Order: sequence, then C-alpha cells, then structure tokens
Amino acid sequence: MKNYAFIFARGGSKGLPGKNIKSLAGKPLLQYSVDTALSSPSIEKVFVSTDDEGIANVAVKSGAIVIERPAELATDTSPEWLSWRHAIKWVEEQYGTFEGFVSLPTTSPLRGILDVEAAIEKRIEVNADICISITAANRSPFFNMVKSAEGDLVELVNKPESDVTRRQDAPEVFDITTVVYASTPAFILQNWGIFSGEVTSINVPKERAIDIDDIYDFKLAEAILQGIK
Repeated sequence: MKNYAFIFARGGSKGLPGKNIKSLAGKPLLQYSVDTALSSPSIEKVFVSTDDEGIANVAVKSGAIVIERPAELATDTSPEWLSWRHAIKWVEEQYGTFEGFVSLPTTSPLRGILDVEAAIEKRIEVNADICISITAANRSPFFNMVKSAEGDLVELVNKPESDVTRRQDAPEVFDITTVVYASTPAFILQNWGIFSGEVTSINVPKERAIDIDDIYDFKLAEAILQGIK
C-alpha cells in the first residue's frame, strides 16, 4: 500500500503565535512531524500544506514537499477537512493515486514512529475508514464534568445508568489526540468528517500525546524532551 504523510501547518496561530516553526528543544516544531514521517517505514512521501512562506522554507529544509494552501483554506474558521481534500487532489494531480492518507499534525511532537505504524496497521486490520489516536482522559463526563442547567444549577454532562461514587466505577473515556490520523483518499473525498464512517483507534500514552495549543503545552513538551536528552 502506498502511504503518504501530510502535515497541515498554516501561518496564523492565535493561541501561540508562530508556533508551527517555533524552536522546540533546538529545532522547529514542524520538523518533528516531518522527521517522524520520513523515518516511518510505511510512509513513502511527506507533504506539508501551508499558506506561509516561513513554514514552507522549514518544510523544504526538513525534506518535505510543499503544497501551497489557498488563503481561503487557511483562516481560523476553515475546516481542516477541506484542506485534507485540497491536498489529496493536488497530490493526485502531481504524483498520481495513492492508497493511504496519514495526517501528522505539528502539535504532537512527541509521537513515535511506532504510533504512526500502529495507526496504519490498525485501520487495515479492522477494515475501518479511519484510525484516530486517543489517550486516557483526566476528566470524566460521567463523574466530574458538569454543564449548566436551569435555575443557575449544574448537572453531569452524561448521567450514568446507575449512581457513580468513584471515578473508577465510571465508564472509561478518552481524549482524542492529534498524534496521528490514518485514512484513505477515497473516504476523505466522499465524506464530510471523521465520524462519517467506521472509526477505530490506537491508545497513546500521555507522555507521547501532548497536544500543543498554548505556551503552557509548549513548555511541558520542551521539559519532557529535555528530560529525554
């Protein structure tokens, strides 16, 4: 199977300006995703979709092929699914058809090659449309997550079938991470979201599942990387 990796990195980032090429423990954040993709045995080519010249320069230096993303697909409100579609169509025009689409967001620099390979294999193994990555959630909608109710009251987000007095008794829940998404061009081009089809997952340990959204996430990832070194 011909698998291509895609990294979607637009220039605008309000949570952490310039984060996609911000230096993390000595190298640009983007380069972590590119390096992992290039080192993954199942990945044949690596593409970076961006609207930003600085990001494009880092991508090329890191060994990726740049896809110029249209401005209308790089706004704060642009669904990334549309950028996925644009990238797939561009690659098919330039390089022909391929079977495996793998998205490796820049925001998960601690992912491992094994995570990428596991997602590709799991999707095929269970014949799913897409494999996402998950990690154990810190909070549970069945136990200690609430929503507003009438009369300035609060209630559980999800009420379990029976009373839950300990977190251990609540149904196990997970956070979706940005470590890896493994799918197919056909599924993405014919549907409108991850949960439009059959979804499977791989479970990633917390130390590799950090999702960088702000400076606090960035500092945590940096501390972990420096600890590894």
